[in-house]
Amino acid sequence: MSAESPPPAAAENPPLFRTVLQALRGEHHDYTAAPLNRAVLLLAVPMVLEMVMESLFAVVDVFWVSRLGKEAVAVVGLTESVMTLVYAVAIGISIAATAIVARRIGEKDSERAAQAAGQIVLLGAGLAAALGVALGSFAPEILRLMGADEKTVALGADFTRVMLGGNLTVFLIFLINAIFRGAGDAVLAMRTLWLANALNIALGPCFIFGLGPFPELGLTGAAVATNIGRGLGVVYQLWHLAGHRCRVRVRSAHLRPDFALLGSILRTAGSGILQLLISTTSWVGLFKILAVFGSSAVAGYTIAIRVVIFALMPAWGLANAGATLVGQNLGAKQPDRAAAAVKIATKFNVIFLGAVGVIFVGASSLIAGLFTTDPEVFLHANRTLWIVSLGFPLYAAGMCYEGAFNGAGDTWTPTKLNFFCFWLGQVPLAWLLAQPLGFGPLGVFIAVPTAFSVLAVWSGVLFKRGCWKDQRV
Repeated sequence: MSAESPPPAAAENPPLFRTVLQALRGEHHDYTAAPLNRAVLLLAVPMVLEMVMESLFAVVDVFWVSRLGKEAVAVVGLTESVMTLVYAVAIGISIAATAIVARRIGEKDSERAAQAAGQIVLLGAGLAAALGVALGSFAPEILRLMGADEKTVALGADFTRVMLGGNLTVFLIFLINAIFRGAGDAVLAMRTLWLANALNIALGPCFIFGLGPFPELGLTGAAVATNIGRGLGVVYQLWHLAGHRCRVRVRSAHLRPDFALLGSILRTAGSGILQLLISTTSWVGLFKILAVFGSSAVAGYTIAIRVVIFALMPAWGLANAGATLVGQNLGAKQPDRAAAAVKIATKFNVIFLGAVGVIFVGASSLIAGLFTTDPEVFLHANRTLWIVSLGFPLYAAGMCYEGAFNGAGDTWTPTKLNFFCFWLGQVPLAWLLAQPLGFGPLGVFIAVPTAFSVLAVWSGVLFKRGCWKDQRV
């Protein structure tokens, strides 16, 4: 060894700051061979920062909308609860995208990875267009179905129509970012959301309040800004997916329908979609229960959940890093290394969310006060925030365990867990506490951490059994 050569340990485990810089530069690495702590960090840094921007947008968006009154916040909450059905389909396919692309990359088969990516984009675009036409055409009816009064419907019909009709932008952002993550190009996913959501944040108040040359569109302006920002984010993604610095290069031939491959993707995605539909429809159920208690309860809950999402999104970044490492290492025939990666990600996630939970519980009234001055809305937001935050450490573990199942392509296990914990647990418990037992909105708030805590413990038991290691995709 020459005098200038670093010792092997230094070469394999560079200082933390240097590793973070490498992660942000988007350098390509072999995640089936790098030291595990470093591999988790290289993937987690851009994934966490990606989700930080997404969560920041959720908070900033409701901050501006709250200036229009509690009915406007209620419209956002009710629309978002319906949009979660779109998210469920998009994220369900995204689960399959990450698992399949990661497995092909782990097998060192970039051509099949690109073919799968092309079919995933084709499938997503078709489904998003169909959903946009179907849902956007019935925006007022959807708001009424969700329990909105006529004043709220009149205020929010256009907002809901633009959000549901323009769902193609968020659909493709989810899918293409999942392809990037599966390939190990997490920094491209991060840059996409930073670009899209920075535009959302900048354009939101401009279109809402008519700043400068922008038209004053009120609540509808928030939807317009969101779709413009996300649309430009999709353009950025497609440019990279065409071969600019992306590990998976999709060419026109990969976009021709391959029905055998589409069928394979749908089989993996089907249970993933069902998994997300179960969890998201349970949120719709909670909003339906809350709507009985008026717009103040819905608005307060919406504010608190947006703040909770602010904390949970970065935690999903760590879970996504674990999922990518599971897929790639199973592709490389290294199941024990895949399990070890999940344990490292889980440890980091529990520490992070546990600390955030302590802050949220202690400062819930201060945080809620930033978003509303309405006494009733403040009461509900404050209660929701500190009650839901009590379960943060368990949420962190549950995210990583379910991410491991999904990264392996074992989407049925989280689907069953969601069914029992949400449909048979969270929604009935929320109704029982809120109405027959007389707790009102407080009963709904209590049901949320209860269901997620049961889910976390149960998924941890199944993870340790290890059946997910034998999944084929």
